[in-house]
Amino acid sequence: MSSRAVTSLTNPTVKAVRALHLRKERDETGLFVAEGLKAVIEGIETGHAPAILMHGAEQHPLLKTAVSATLAANGEVIEVTQEILAKVSRRDNPQAVVGVFRQVFQPLSAVEPQAAVCWVALHRVRDPGNLGTIVRTADAAGCGAVILVGECCDPYSVEAVRATMGSIFATPLVKTSEAEFAAWRNGWPGSVVGTLLSADVDHRQADYARPTLILMGNEQQGLPPEMAALCDVNVKIPMRGRADSLNLSVATGIMIYAAS
Repeated sequence: MSSRAVTSLTNPTVKAVRALHLRKERDETGLFVAEGLKAVIEGIETGHAPAILMHGAEQHPLLKTAVSATLAANGEVIEVTQEILAKVSRRDNPQAVVGVFRQVFQPLSAVEPQAAVCWVALHRVRDPGNLGTIVRTADAAGCGAVILVGECCDPYSVEAVRATMGSIFATPLVKTSEAEFAAWRNGWPGSVVGTLLSADVDHRQADYARPTLILMGNEQQGLPPEMAALCDVNVKIPMRGRADSLNLSVATGIMIYAAS
């Protein structure tokens, strides 16, 4: 397909991309939106060419790379107005490039524990900003994957993708049920470590047998008893000030680096 210009908000492609802010639409199409040339190039460099590439009139040396990669993958390239970019991103000061990509989830059966020192599992995480930040941290630390257990928020929501800063393309994602995870965990060759406020073991003293699987609960409840029971050890991160807990993404980052 060739590049073309679009100026109307009622254009079918524009309307389809705008609709990807809705989880129902993302689930039905298997697509998601990534904003910014940096994120788009990150996708291309990791083997994920855009299905749709929208860009403004402003040119950048890397834009040509993005356009070429999209066209080579039979994607659609359209030059759009600032107004369209603002509507698509729902921002007054939008990025000059927006890419639409295909979602990728791996099954639990594809996980190879020995491929990485540390892995992360999240139980029913609710906040997309936390999830995106954890994906970014897992990428930075070289974790094998982020495993989403139970009903989690969507890692491909616009908010979560923004928080990953491009790591959404580099970090494998796995979705699974609690029952499937519990059965699969029995074959884990290293240690499974959870976090609990009531735990007695300091996170710095725990035995992180490699490969280590870090299991974190959600923002409101933490790990429920049935998930904590799946861990070889549950640890706590000491609170020295008045705060009685940490943000989930911060706590997960601490645990990732303690284990790796």
